Amino acid sequence: VSLFLHIFKKELIAMFTKIVAIEPVSLIPSAEKALHTFANEVVIYPDIPADDEEIVHRIGDADAVLLSYTSSIGRGVMERCPNIKYIGMCCSLYSPESANVDINYANRHGITVTGIRDYGDEGVVEYVISELVRCLHGFSGPAWDGDVREITGLKAGIIGLGKSGGMIADALRFFGAEISYFARSEKEWAREKGYRFRPLDELLTQSEAVFCCLNKNTVLLHEVEFQMLGDKKILFNTGLSPAWDEAPFVNWLSGNNLCFCDTVGALGGAHLLEHPHVRCVQTSTGRTRQAFDRLSEKVLANIEA
Repeated sequence: VSLFLHIFKKELIAMFTKIVAIEPVSLIPSAEKALHTFANEVVIYPDIPADDEEIVHRIGDADAVLLSYTSSIGRGVMERCPNIKYIGMCCSLYSPESANVDINYANRHGITVTGIRDYGDEGVVEYVISELVRCLHGFSGPAWDGDVREITGLKAGIIGLGKSGGMIADALRFFGAEISYFARSEKEWAREKGYRFRPLDELLTQSEAVFCCLNKNTVLLHEVEFQMLGDKKILFNTGLSPAWDEAPFVNWLSGNNLCFCDTVGALGGAHLLEHPHVRCVQTSTGRTRQAFDRLSEKVLANIEA
C-alpha cells in the first residue's frame, strides 16, 4: 500500500514528462534535486550551448525548458521543438522586449514563459556604495574631488526607480546624499521619502553622480543627454546592457569624468576596458550566495505555480 501511495503521489506531482536546463541556471543543489518532483526526467547541461542547433538538440522532446541569461530561445528554436509547453527563465524578466525568450511567439502558441525578479539587487547595492566610497575617499587613486569627501551632501540622480534603483537610492540617502530621480512617472512612495522627481535633462545637469538602473536594452543617454550631463561627473550603470549610445559616451569619457560598471556587458564591450576613465570589475555583483538561494526559491515557485 505504501509503495502504491508513493507512486500515486509522484504521478500527481510530476507535471512534466521531461525538464531540460539547456545551460547552467545557478540553482543550488537542493533546488536541482527538487526539480525531480516536477518531472519524470530531468537533464541539466553543465555548459552554454554554442548555437541554436545545439539548443534544439538539447531540448529534444522535452516539454519544459530552463535557461539563464546567457542563451536565447527564439521562434526558430520553438518551431523545431513542438513539445515545449513551459519555458522557465532563471534570470530577470522585466518585459517581453528585453527578454532572451521570444515571449510574444510563445504566447501565441500556448507556451507559458515565466521569469524572476529582485534576487540579486542586494549585491549590486553593495557594489555601488563600495566603489563610490573608494572614489570619493581616494582609496585606489586620487580623491575624486581633490579633497577627501563623504557621500553626505552628494547630489545623486537615479535613472529608473524600480526595485534596484529604489534600493540604491535608499542606501545613498542613508549616507546623506540628496536624491533626485527620473522615471516613467512620479512615485508617491519616493515623494514620501523626500526624493525629488525631475525631468531627465534637469537631473543630468544638476547631479554630481548619476546611477542608471534600467531594464536590458533600454537606452536613454544619447548625444544631447551627455551634453547635459557635462564634465566632472560620475556615472554608474547597474543594468545588463549599456544605457547609452557608444559614440557620445566615449566622447564624454574623454573629459574629466568616470564610469563604473560591474560587467563588460553593462559597459558595452571589452574594447572599452582599457579606457583610463572606465572602472569595470568584470563580474556580476548580484551573483552572491544569497542571490542563488533567492533565485532557486523563485524558479521552483514558478514551476510549481
